[in-house]
Amino acid sequence: MNTEKRLQLIKEVGEEILTEEELKTLLEEKQNPVAYDGFEPSGKIHLPQGILRAININKMTRAGCKFILWEADWHAWINGKLGGDMDKIRTTAKYFEEVWKACEMDMDNVKFVSAQEVINDSEYWRRVVQVAKTTTVQRMQRCSQIMGRKEAEMQYTAQLFYPAMQAADIAHLKIDICQLGIDQRKVNILARETFPKLGWRKPVAVHHRMIAGLQPPPTQTEESIERTIELKMSKSKPENTIFMTDSTEEAEQKIMKAYCPPQEHENPILEYLKYIIFEKIKEITIERPTKYGGDTTFTSYIMLKDAYLTGKIHPLDLKKAVAKEINKLLDPVRKHFSKGKPAELLKQIQGYQITR
Repeated sequence: MNTEKRLQLIKEVGEEILTEEELKTLLEEKQNPVAYDGFEPSGKIHLPQGILRAININKMTRAGCKFILWEADWHAWINGKLGGDMDKIRTTAKYFEEVWKACEMDMDNVKFVSAQEVINDSEYWRRVVQVAKTTTVQRMQRCSQIMGRKEAEMQYTAQLFYPAMQAADIAHLKIDICQLGIDQRKVNILARETFPKLGWRKPVAVHHRMIAGLQPPPTQTEESIERTIELKMSKSKPENTIFMTDSTEEAEQKIMKAYCPPQEHENPILEYLKYIIFEKIKEITIERPTKYGGDTTFTSYIMLKDAYLTGKIHPLDLKKAVAKEINKLLDPVRKHFSKGKPAELLKQIQGYQITR
């Protein structure tokens, strides 16, 4: 695959790329650049974390990348996830791995690495301190966004370590491409600005879109990264979230209650169609009684969106079609977790209390 085709694949993943020119140069220099995303093992995995993460990583690996999924267990501990219980955090990391296996992630080109594996390496901590020495306290506080927190929620000194650790992760793992959600933008900018001062190569940042939760959006209308983060699906709000191991009935009920105003573009149901369903299938049929126009098949998201925004498709019919397709995507995951080690992991995870 030539450089241009590899670049186009990665551009499908990144809603923002810093910078496209740097990415193109990197692809010309390296056939197999190293990309990564980090995750806090913090409870049941939801739909965007599961299926969309697999879709994006598979595009990255098709473009030639070797991908590291960084199990940020120490980071989750600092952030108070699962009550700061490291045993629960580590168990949850294993559960995440099993979910992604069931989502047909390209495991041949994905490597799982945990923070626990490097935490005793003095070189890692030297990098953390080097980043911290070039960053003000105020900027570390502004990076609280990457932890899913506001600046006012930064109450403990350990929380200030988190952004320096995440930047050090990038350097320690020798990452070429930070392929994380747009909510991680501030720390990737920190790394890009700090690394040249330390004599390290700055990474390219490829930020993917955050899928909206199922409830109505905040009333403010101004587009911003902060608003995108507020809109995103969150496992701490189960009514706003479809989990990868939700039952058929649970997934359907959540979708049928979802925010989906007629003829409105800002709509989580349309996001599911664009970023998940049409990435997995070539066409979708909206089933309706004959008196309401009968069944209609769409072969592209654009066609379906246009029909919806012009009032040709009713929200109820759209929701029914989306619920049907989402359940098809979740069925292999449910089957994977129905027996053996995955079933045991799921039982443990379901007994954990999620802490924000």
